[in-house]
Amino acid sequence: MPVVTVTQVNRYIGSKLKGDRILQGIMVKGEISNFVRHFRSGHCYFSLKDSESSLKAVMFAGAASRLRFLPEDGMSVVVSGSISVFERDGAYQLYANDIIPEGAGKASVELEQLKRRLEKEGIFSEEHKRPLPHMPKKIGAVTSLSGAAVRDIINVLTRRYPLCELYAVNALVQGEGAPESICRGILRAEQAGCDVIIVGRGGGSAEDLSAFNSEQVARTVYGCKVPVISAVGHEVDFTVCDLAADMRAPTPSAAAELAAPEIGTLRETIEQYVRRAEKAVKSLYGRSAERFTAVSARLTAQSPANRLVLTEKNLDRCEERLGAALEKLMDRRGAELSEKMARLEALSPLKVMARGYSLVYSGDELVRSSETLSAGDTVTLRFDSGGAEAQLTKKW
Repeated sequence: MPVVTVTQVNRYIGSKLKGDRILQGIMVKGEISNFVRHFRSGHCYFSLKDSESSLKAVMFAGAASRLRFLPEDGMSVVVSGSISVFERDGAYQLYANDIIPEGAGKASVELEQLKRRLEKEGIFSEEHKRPLPHMPKKIGAVTSLSGAAVRDIINVLTRRYPLCELYAVNALVQGEGAPESICRGILRAEQAGCDVIIVGRGGGSAEDLSAFNSEQVARTVYGCKVPVISAVGHEVDFTVCDLAADMRAPTPSAAAELAAPEIGTLRETIEQYVRRAEKAVKSLYGRSAERFTAVSARLTAQSPANRLVLTEKNLDRCEERLGAALEKLMDRRGAELSEKMARLEALSPLKVMARGYSLVYSGDELVRSSETLSAGDTVTLRFDSGGAEAQLTKKW
């Protein structure tokens, strides 16, 4: 035979225990002894015993935090959980998921089993919870119309939110046939077009509230197409109706307050929206006026009439500048002309002739030398005033 280690033996035994379906969903009845709750970790350690045997048990902090009572030594309980091996010590023990006082009896055990089953199916899941409408037009109330619950709901809605319509459906809230009656009331309120449905009753004993712990009611609440508020009048424990509903209220009055907004608050909210809207409109008007002024100024500046005026002004300025430039040019040219005329006049042969000189022409040619002339030629003499013809008799 092969040699195995202690750890291998313990692991093998543990795998066998884990593979046993009976031991993985077991409920053990016994008396608590040696109960210890670890201060730091929150884990609980104890033993279950009867007249002949003892079984070690442990409940980890997560499960222990869900307990609604404090276990004590000597308390007779029913513990649900699984059997497995603690490998370090080689000891098998009960790993507890829940502890139910035995005094609660069979009904409590069955109720806890139902809660675990429905929770495993996701009926209590927070992901399924729907938000309540902000301003419901029609609120359903499924309860006994002869009880105080419906009167409390009417009083709250009349005071807080008189704008809505209350659709009340009479239902049995305890006794035989109550679960079926509650389910019919929920479906009737849903078909009537309610925006939210309140399901509940006033306080009572555990037996009085048993109708709201039925699987049928839980599944009907879960399957309802509109949000459901569970308002079973009790503070200590949660019914399956509470857990399946979209929201839980401790009393029908509290449920009505959750379902309906307070009209005074609505008025304040509306007034705030009005003030914000007025402020927004004024701001928008101011920005629009500024934009209009800017666009109007741009249009005015770009209008044909304004451009004609501007062009006319530019032409006038150009004409003035051109006239001034022309006058300045004429003055400059006149001065230049006067200067040149003075120079020409100073060099003019007429001035020389005025001093007693004359010009001699042979035909149209000015005679510059006697070599171009011969005795007997006829020449023309031009004086400062007048002229004459002469015949040459001699030259030198």
